[in-house]
Amino acid sequence: MDAFQGIVKFLLNQKTVIGYSFMALLTVGGERLFSLVAFKCPCSTENVVYGLVFLFAPAWVLLILGFFLNNRSWKLFTGCCVNPRKIFPRGHNCRFFHVLGQITLSSLVAPVMWLSVALLNGTFYECAVSGTTSSRLLRLICKDKPTECWKELHKVSCGKTSMTPTDNEELKLSLQAQSQILGWFLICSASFFSLLTTCVTRCRSKVSYLQLDFWKTYAQKEKEQLENTFLDYAKKLSERNLKCFFENKRPDAFPLPTFAAWEAASELHSFHQSRQHYSTLHRVVEDSLEHSPEDDETTMVLVGTAHNV
Repeated sequence: MDAFQGIVKFLLNQKTVIGYSFMALLTVGGERLFSLVAFKCPCSTENVVYGLVFLFAPAWVLLILGFFLNNRSWKLFTGCCVNPRKIFPRGHNCRFFHVLGQITLSSLVAPVMWLSVALLNGTFYECAVSGTTSSRLLRLICKDKPTECWKELHKVSCGKTSMTPTDNEELKLSLQAQSQILGWFLICSASFFSLLTTCVTRCRSKVSYLQLDFWKTYAQKEKEQLENTFLDYAKKLSERNLKCFFENKRPDAFPLPTFAAWEAASELHSFHQSRQHYSTLHRVVEDSLEHSPEDDETTMVLVGTAHNV
């Protein structure tokens, strides 16, 4: 039993890594499915558009889904047309771009994975580049190749050129090699940029490592209990309303947060060193709505994943 609990605890602690690994497997599977089932290079002047669509369109869709599935996106934009002060609070006009940048970086993970896998496979890039009409690219690709390469490059993916099978295969391998080089360059660049931003974030943090670890634990537990409390209160309120409706009775009082409390608890969190609130809800409970969040002199401290709630 202790061993089983240890395994469960390890998996829970590594859920971010497991999540990214699962996302990577889905990306690889999706790319292979697209390549084998849906993708058919036209081997004509439409190669460029067709190849680029399969290369970048899924990445764009994954980016949009990343924004949709990020709760911070909706915390940031909900009600901003009615009250622009929510995204541009007094004294923190750059806060919107700061938070939007964090959301964008987290949403870019899946698109970068897709582009990396697609480039490493080479199928989409091979089709797209083979349709080029740029004399500069043709000069690079067709260097030391037969003259037919200049006119029939778009047919290389289908193997229908008048060149020898050896020359045709060499061209295909050359295009695939270029694609794989770009894929590894993208992976290395994304990894380095991720490490750099994490290092800068941690270096600028005014929160110690242990406090940050506690903050992450608290944020996760608060999120879990908040979801359970929502279900519990929604169930009780719906049961009360249905009972009063069918029995034609006056409802008993059912305490709920005020509109101002809902508004305050829905804002993105800002950390103040003199008042150690680990979430917006924590601040609302401690302050009891005695003063407006807009008038607080807050210090934005970038502390990684603890802000993702």
